[in-house]
Amino acid sequence: MPTRQRRTTALGIAKRLAMVLGVLLLLPYALVLLYALPFVRPVSTLMVADLAGFQGYERRWVALDDIAPVLVQSVMMSEDGQFCVHGGVDWVQMRGVVQDALEGEATRGASTIPMQTVKNLFLWNGRSFLRKALELPLALWADLVWSKRRTMEIYLNIAEWGPQIYGIEAAAQHHFKTSAKKLNRRQAALLAVSLPNPIDRVASRPSRGMQRLASVVERRARGSGEYIRCVYG
Repeated sequence: MPTRQRRTTALGIAKRLAMVLGVLLLLPYALVLLYALPFVRPVSTLMVADLAGFQGYERRWVALDDIAPVLVQSVMMSEDGQFCVHGGVDWVQMRGVVQDALEGEATRGASTIPMQTVKNLFLWNGRSFLRKALELPLALWADLVWSKRRTMEIYLNIAEWGPQIYGIEAAAQHHFKTSAKKLNRRQAALLAVSLPNPIDRVASRPSRGMQRLASVVERRARGSGEYIRCVYG
């Protein structure tokens, strides 16, 4: 094959790959618009992975009005206390993480609920600068498009609460044999503190450390009335 023809072929392949990459990068932004529709029930990448692995999963979508407010309070106080006031990213927390990283210190979590939601919907688990670079603009876009209420509804219906257990209704049934609407304050707090690591932190079999964390979250949730107005106001 002549050199010029090889170059032309390589250029054509590169253009097609760039086009495919562009579509993959832009697709989540289009899906965020689609997921704003109240009758759409999105699934997460972990759910898709479970299906691809022929494992299946348990998930029963429920409207936010069918979720106990104490669960919403507990999750917000445990995962993102500034949920109602930030625009998708808590820049104060993020600056602290960046500073710790630059100084070589162990970094703490700074993921907001919008960040966790878009990560669950479109990205992958694990820490990497690439994932974070994709996650931040998606979280800002999602917070702009979705109401806080819709964001919370999606998050609580796709969050993982155990192996192949997704969404708060399946979690409530699996761990406490009750519905999401009937969760009590203690159950809600235990489910909330299990979210960072739902495989090792089992809400229905809490360790002493989990019980202590749940007590803190339970106490904060009792006084969270002013913080959750963006969801119930």
